[in-house]
Amino acid sequence: MSPSVERRSLILRGVLDICLLALLREQPVYGYELTERLAERDLLVAGGSSYPLLARLEKAGLVESESRRSESGPPRKYYSLSAAGREALAEGTAEWFTVAKSVAALLDPISETTSGEESA
Repeated sequence: MSPSVERRSLILRGVLDICLLALLREQPVYGYELTERLAERDLLVAGGSSYPLLARLEKAGLVESESRRSESGPPRKYYSLSAAGREALAEGTAEWFTVAKSVAALLDPISETTSGEESA
């Protein structure tokens, strides 16, 4: 794994729970579909890594699950956001934007410097 991919993975790991909760806010989704939806947003997650996180979120009462029949195989476990999950999402979103704003303020001058070097 390249250093940039590894760094991106570490950053994503810190906010993956919020990202999953945000996707579940839209509609109930099964595990593999969540991974696909993250990938559509350029947030790449290893195939099975979302399942332990979903189990942890369910144990914490932030998501609920139900088994539904599938036309193409065994039943699928669909996850949806609980009331506590909605609260956690709102709090996590506010925390994320606070941190992101602080990090952006710290890194913007560096970005401007490196952008100028690239165009020179």
